[in-house]
Amino acid sequence: MIRAFVVDDEPLAVKRLVRLLEETGRVEIAGSSTDPVDALASLSNHTVDVLFLDIQMPGMNGFEMVSMLDPQPLVVFTTAFDQYALQAFEVNSIDYLLKPVEERQLARALDKAERLRRSAEPAPEWKTLLAQLSGALKSAPAEFPERIASRVGDRIHILELATVAYFFAHDKLTYAATESKNYVVDHTIAELEEKLDPRSFCRIHRSSLLNLAWAKEVDAWFGGRYLVRLKDAKGTELQVARERASELKNRLGITSR
Repeated sequence: MIRAFVVDDEPLAVKRLVRLLEETGRVEIAGSSTDPVDALASLSNHTVDVLFLDIQMPGMNGFEMVSMLDPQPLVVFTTAFDQYALQAFEVNSIDYLLKPVEERQLARALDKAERLRRSAEPAPEWKTLLAQLSGALKSAPAEFPERIASRVGDRIHILELATVAYFFAHDKLTYAATESKNYVVDHTIAELEEKLDPRSFCRIHRSSLLNLAWAKEVDAWFGGRYLVRLKDAKGTELQVARERASELKNRLGITSR
């Protein structure tokens, strides 16, 4: 059995990958974490064969984290962005999985890990490569996810963000609203505001975040507030907080008269 540890700042992504690994019957899960600092502490006390590691995480990216490990396990990076799936990932036993992870991708990575575990070759020296990749990641323009995960019972549903008209908070839960239904997501509105592309999403109220591509009309309302009407079949209307109105109009290219 391959002993594996999973690190990803998204709890749903961790749960899904752990489930997929367990279902292969080839992997023993040695642990998991949503915090790279906590993961470093755990890995310093436990030996694993393979580390499944997210690249973009707050505070410490995946390249930085793995460069601090000694000894370094085999690493499979996970990412939602295919621009990171470069030849650099395929040198010196580094592999990658694009999110959402597919079973075929996962089998390929596990096959590679097993070959490398059996190999008599000395462990690769990654530090220079990882330093270069980490520097490139920090200097590159900010990248934003195109998908978001939602747990539906025992299933993880992957939503394309382009299909989400808006996010809203209700009864201590956050929902992604699409044409067909609302999906619970494991983030607060404030977290989504930080996480998602600000060119596409705008906070219009303390409890709602609008996908600007779905805005159809903006109507003045009382008290200096506005209503934004959406392009969905129901013509959904969302209240815009007074302190958010100016930002929304600027983002939509609406000039004041």
